[in-house]
Order: sequence, then structure tokens, then C-alpha cells
Amino acid sequence: MPGARLTHTDRRRIAAWLADGLGYAEIGRRLGRPTSTISREVARNGTPGDYLAEHAQQAAGDRARRRKPAPPAASTIDAQPSAAVRGFVDQFATLLAATGLPRMTARVFVRLLTADANGLTAADLVRELQVSPASVSKSIGYLEAMELVVRQPDSGGRRQRYLIDDDVWLRAWQADTSAHGEIAIAAQQGIEIFGADTTPGTRLAKMGQFFARLSEQMHGSRLAETVGYDALTVLAALVHAGRPATLGALATALGWPRDRVIAALAVIDHQPAIADPLTLRTMEPETYTLTTRPDRLSPAQREALEQCVTSRSTYPG
Repeated sequence: MPGARLTHTDRRRIAAWLADGLGYAEIGRRLGRPTSTISREVARNGTPGDYLAEHAQQAAGDRARRRKPAPPAASTIDAQPSAAVRGFVDQFATLLAATGLPRMTARVFVRLLTADANGLTAADLVRELQVSPASVSKSIGYLEAMELVVRQPDSGGRRQRYLIDDDVWLRAWQADTSAHGEIAIAAQQGIEIFGADTTPGTRLAKMGQFFARLSEQMHGSRLAETVGYDALTVLAALVHAGRPATLGALATALGWPRDRVIAALAVIDHQPAIADPLTLRTMEPETYTLTTRPDRLSPAQREALEQCVTSRSTYPG
């Protein structure tokens, strides 16, 4: 049963499946548990390589004997939230739903966000939100899969209480930051497939520019604090050269070992926004140059510039 504690049999299965090389998600699916439950169980009692069912069972028993959670205040159990709280939950849930979170899941999340330190049980959520147990169960499963809520035993030991933990915002920020960068890269790949001059290419260009800027802003200065400075130096070297340069030539000119140049080139390749409005191109093995990004200029702008350059080159004097 998903809401119950892991049994000795569960832990033996986890140990056997880890030994077989199964991942946390697959083990959770087989046990009917969230992935986060399995990852916390292994992290708490060992590692995938040394998780022992007997040791984990004994440790869980020791923790259960030490754990004496204070019973929730009577107001948490008996009192309904005020009209102001209900209004805030609905308003905030509407904002979250507009970002793509299912409406019911958003309501459950906001109510847990506004609960006290003891959290709420599924029965509390059913009563306060006036929804069905199935709706609450589905929403909790969705939030647990995203690792936005955690569960702990109620004082009675038969129910589960759900809480928002302290690391939820860090996990959400990291997930969003990574996703934004991946979207920008995928959009650039789409432009190369459909062509910058096509309608899909234009749409993808605008989307890629937006998410690339968003990813840069959310990453802050962490990129520049590591190999980002090297990436900018390599970009400057290619611009100054004005022609394709080999990996060896770059390393010699900059006075760097090859590995350092390779790392800088990898940053430019995986974070194309750092070179905007230019893009890194590989001419042949270990030979690189910079060109303008195809989405920065419209077809009409490129044609006008080509005509301008042609007319200037044929102008007498």
C-alpha cells in the first residue's frame, strides 16, 4: 500500500533489485511507491552498492522508537481555514495553474504550502478543499513525483501527513534552469532542420532567444566563475583571427593546454547563447570558426546587406 511504511519484505526486494541494476523509478513502480521514497530509503540506509535489507530494517526500527512527534494542535484538526485563507489558496492556485500545473494539484500544493509545520493529512485536504479522496490522492502522487512534497507518519502511525520541505524551491529552480537551457538548444536544432527562412524556423528562433536569455539570467554568474571566462576568450580569439582556426593553433596562440581549449569549446557548444549573436561552427575535425546565427537576421535583412556590400564593392573610387 503506497501510504504505508516500507516492510522488511519491501526492503529485501529493494536490495535484490538494486543488485540487479534496476533504477529507483523502476523499483518504485514495482512496489507501487514514489521514486522519492526509494531514493530516500537508499540514501538514508546506504548506497546502491551497499544497501542491506536487514541493516535498513533495524535502522528504521530504531528511528521509529526514537521518533515521538508531537500531536498536531486541535485547531489543525478541527478548525476549517478562514475565508481569507481559502481565498488565497484559490487565487494562488489559479496563478500556478496558468503555468501548466493541473488545477486540483495546484490547490493541494498551495494548501500544503500554507499549512503549519505539522502539514496535513489526506483527510484534512479532502475536508478543507471539499474534494474527493481520489482527487487528493492523484494530486499528491503528482507532487511526489516532482519531489515537491514529502510524507511522514502521523502520530497515530496509520495515516500519512504531507509537508512542503525546505529544499523544494532549490529543486524547482534547478529543474527550471536546466529545462530552459535545453529548450533553447532544442530550438536551435529545430531551426537547422526547418530552416531559418521558414515559418517554423522563425517561431523557433523567437522561442530559443527567450529561453536562452532566461537560462542565462537564472544561471547568474556561475558560468563565468568556472570555464566561462575561457569560453569568452576563445570566442575573442576566433573573432580576432577572422578565419577558421584549428584546435592546435588556438592552444598555441593562447598558451593553453589542449584540454583547456576543448573545455572552453564544449561550453560554447552546450551553451550557444554565450556566443550570441554568433554561433560556433566546426569546419572540419578540430577546426572552428564563427558565423552569425541564422535567426538573428531575417531573409530580407540578409538580402539587403548582401546588396549593400555588393554595391559598395563595385562603387568606383
